[in-house]
Amino acid sequence: MGAGLELYGRRKDGSEIPVEISLSPLRTQEGTLVMSAVRDISDRKQAEQKFRILLELAPDAIVIVDRKGHIFLVNSQAEKLFGYERAELLGKPLEILVPDRFRNTHSGQRRGFFTAPHPRGMDRGQDLFGLRRDGTEFPAEISLSPMETEDGTLVSSAIRDITERKRIERALSDKNIELERAAEGKNRFLATMSHELRTPLNAIIGYTGTLLMRLPGPLTTDQEKQLSTVQNSARHLLSLINDLLDVAKIESGKFRVHLEPTSCSDVARELAATLRPLVEKRGLQFRLQIPSDDVVIRTDRRTLTQILINLANNAIKFTDAGRVDVALTQRQEGGKKVTEFRVSDTGCGIKAEDQGRLFQAFTQLDSSSTRRYEGTGLGLHLSQVLAALIDAKISLESEYGKGSAFTLSIPEA
Repeated sequence: MGAGLELYGRRKDGSEIPVEISLSPLRTQEGTLVMSAVRDISDRKQAEQKFRILLELAPDAIVIVDRKGHIFLVNSQAEKLFGYERAELLGKPLEILVPDRFRNTHSGQRRGFFTAPHPRGMDRGQDLFGLRRDGTEFPAEISLSPMETEDGTLVSSAIRDITERKRIERALSDKNIELERAAEGKNRFLATMSHELRTPLNAIIGYTGTLLMRLPGPLTTDQEKQLSTVQNSARHLLSLINDLLDVAKIESGKFRVHLEPTSCSDVARELAATLRPLVEKRGLQFRLQIPSDDVVIRTDRRTLTQILINLANNAIKFTDAGRVDVALTQRQEGGKKVTEFRVSDTGCGIKAEDQGRLFQAFTQLDSSSTRRYEGTGLGLHLSQVLAALIDAKISLESEYGKGSAFTLSIPEA
């Protein structure tokens, strides 16, 4: 009775209640009678009212359609987003909100959803767009949810305008491309300049070495001192160039490690042979401690050696008196074997407040113009990055004025 109308009943006390009424004819000897089945739908109306309130409070545009694709219900956000009045949308096919190029496939997708209805996003790897009343389009994010009602299964579509998100994504993408190009340009520059600079530097180092060996003839004391200064400066600059190139390779992902069985005992001995002349020249003591049994692990030998040389050179540079020690040990941790190289010194040590920034690139703890020690601040940063490439880590123990100890820990693979 009264399909599409709001029906009410009135109680004895005069109060009204929303009702649903169905009519059936009864044919009797006394004539045709009418049987009315009256149902109080107050609870349903309250539930519908709560649902509509929640619908209006939703931050997204909500469009609910029936199985035929006709718009059953919308909220005010949908009105604002698409530019229609509510009355203009109700009962209309959903396709009026879809750009022409998507309409042929949209009806098939809608039927497919009703075949197996479940909450999901609608994009499935494609960009979605909505169509406003004025003909303009906007990129949209749409999620679908089935609703079981007395009117059958409905589909609720939550629609969000993602124009701003797409703009930010495009800006980030453009910026990433720009950064990639800048990084490629930087890497090309470093590679080219490192080659152009290393060639004359190697020549300088070679010729000064020849002169210092007195092959062309004798040298005065001053000449020998000046040539040694030239040679040391060239070696320092060459080391800096190599560090910069390694950092560039790592940042660009072109630095590759080659894991293979490596004798840590041999690496330690070679390190000692390389460093001992420099240690003795500075008047320091040097001690190497390694186990009697050969210690073999799977790692990248070149990377391991480079890290240890960086740590040891640092220890020698900052130690004016006393000793520099290198110790190789193994221990168990969590059921795995951990191999450790410990490089310790009796140098100047590091203040507690400075230790947190020690491994940052280009960090010099003494940045004054009168600092005693040369360097670029790349050595420890590079060592930390290289350690991560072989699944190792570097830890520090230091007491200002008494010395430092750097430990390279390599867990068993």
